[in-house]
Amino acid sequence: MNPNYTKIFADELARLEQNKTFKYEVPLEGPQDGTVIVGGKKVVMLASNNYLGLANHPKINEAAKKGLEEFGNGISSVRFICGTQTIHKELEAKISKFVGTEDTILFLSCFSANEGFFASLTNEACGYEDWKDVLYSDQYNHASIIDGQRLCNRKRTDKKVYPHGDMEKLIEMLEEDKDKDYRFKIIATDGIFSMEGYLAKLPELVAIAKKYGAMLFMDDSHGMGAIGETGKGTAEACGVWGEIDVVTGTLGKALGGAAGGFISGKKEMVTFLRQKSRPYTFSNSLPPSLVYAASAAFDLLENDSSFVTRLEENTAYFRKEMVNLGFTILEGKHPIVPVMLGEAPLAQDMSNELLKEGVYIKGLWFPVVPRGMARLRTQISAALTRENLDFTLEAFSKVGKRMNVI
Repeated sequence: MNPNYTKIFADELARLEQNKTFKYEVPLEGPQDGTVIVGGKKVVMLASNNYLGLANHPKINEAAKKGLEEFGNGISSVRFICGTQTIHKELEAKISKFVGTEDTILFLSCFSANEGFFASLTNEACGYEDWKDVLYSDQYNHASIIDGQRLCNRKRTDKKVYPHGDMEKLIEMLEEDKDKDYRFKIIATDGIFSMEGYLAKLPELVAIAKKYGAMLFMDDSHGMGAIGETGKGTAEACGVWGEIDVVTGTLGKALGGAAGGFISGKKEMVTFLRQKSRPYTFSNSLPPSLVYAASAAFDLLENDSSFVTRLEENTAYFRKEMVNLGFTILEGKHPIVPVMLGEAPLAQDMSNELLKEGVYIKGLWFPVVPRGMARLRTQISAALTRENLDFTLEAFSKVGKRMNVI
């Protein structure tokens, strides 16, 4: 490689390290769980999306093994050639029932699902010689939604961003556009905003979408399994389950913790995506072990409410005690509990100190969050015991006082 190119990389990496914004990977010496092994030491895991504690659940592991034994390791094909097995169709039907939609299409990740959704709808003529679509996107939406919208043809798609949760501004945008001859109007939102743990204002969004004839799209990756009376996600928690036009989500967080994503909605739209979505058409099918594991996760959640109950109890206890210690956290009910620190170096240093005390947590800073709003994003799990939580709170107290945070 040209030495000038490698110097560009090296200089930028040095700058990241100097500013304490370099992202370090810390290997786990075993499975993901409420506690993990790092450097030969058991530590409490507080940085995982393993909300229900299913990533290393015996029944999930057993299901994955069964999938491997009965359907093999992989399929070596995309879905439309020879990569569809009966288990793929069964899992899609199970997801549709869970989220309250007509049909579902599986992807290797929710990131690729979101990319496939926006590009497929807006870049296809669908019999139109000339057309224009419009997207209205919440300011705090996940990177996958942002990147999915970047794939949309600029000449064919107007992209508008409304301030986070600002329904008045969204209505104002829709009013300005009501006489424009748009083919698709799409309102896009996260169900749970992953850096804050905030819930989308779904009842208002549903009403607004209906009034203005827009399609309401929701990525509920951090909601499904983690919130709602029976774990059915943000729509259930907000009382609008089954009323969202398009629901995307992941199988890699609460629902087994491995990999996989999906888009759910009207049957005609899902069938259209099977024909037009490039990440679906040109990617291998989800491996059988992951299909079996995800299916088992849905069964566990449907049949045992204790996972959701324990998660809610752990979250409420941790939130209350962190406030009592004097930390500044973002209010809410979701198991994402951001501990606000301000600057990136403080977030990184506190993360390192907590690991020394036996708590694994990561700092987040710009560009993941706005400048000056660096934080530790704690994520509570049903796998954590009260002993784990008390140990964690004691560690936070020690490190917080030592670093003059509290």
